[in-house]
Amino acid sequence: MTHLTIEPSVLYAGTPVALLTTDNGDGTFNLAPMSSAWALGDVVVLGLGEEGRTGTNLRSRPELVVSYPSPAQWEAVERLAGLTGSNPVPEHKRERFRYAPRKFDAAGLTPQPSDLVGPPRVAECPLQFEATAARVELDAGGNFLVVQARVLRVHAAPEIVVPGTSYVDPRAWSPLIYNFRHYFGLGEQLGESFRTETPSAVSAGAGPAPRR
Repeated sequence: MTHLTIEPSVLYAGTPVALLTTDNGDGTFNLAPMSSAWALGDVVVLGLGEEGRTGTNLRSRPELVVSYPSPAQWEAVERLAGLTGSNPVPEHKRERFRYAPRKFDAAGLTPQPSDLVGPPRVAECPLQFEATAARVELDAGGNFLVVQARVLRVHAAPEIVVPGTSYVDPRAWSPLIYNFRHYFGLGEQLGESFRTETPSAVSAGAGPAPRR
């Protein structure tokens, strides 16, 4: 295989979109889309702009909710993309962003009360993590914030859970994927890891798995 040496402006090589809800400190809540997130054990690591409202909130009030939209919510996510909860708008955002204090309304999404934290969940998102930011620090380049958020509670829509278990059914759940600034859903299953806890009927020798 021959490769080209390139210098892309972003490195979003297919990552899930998340909506972060944080406490503004005045009885209102900020809602922001992001696509720099990964999980390790019960910790979700988030990458945020240093001057954004989400980072400002988490430095003072560590509670948050990470809600994962499905591909059906991509337009709501995009309605949030050009908005900021910071007023005045940070200088580097002024050409392309505008201030919006009511993000849920702007996106057409519904706040849903959380169990253990103050910020609400996004009702339309099938998968939601209540969490608290255990560590907020600058990245190695000093340009972004790296947040280590410990997950306290997970909420999942019934249709994406294997009945009678706490397993998310990967054949029923499809995250919204941000692929070099384009939105995608998942395609058909190609296979599964030897570590899977939700084996498909195909791997068990019982014929094709039922479509959901």
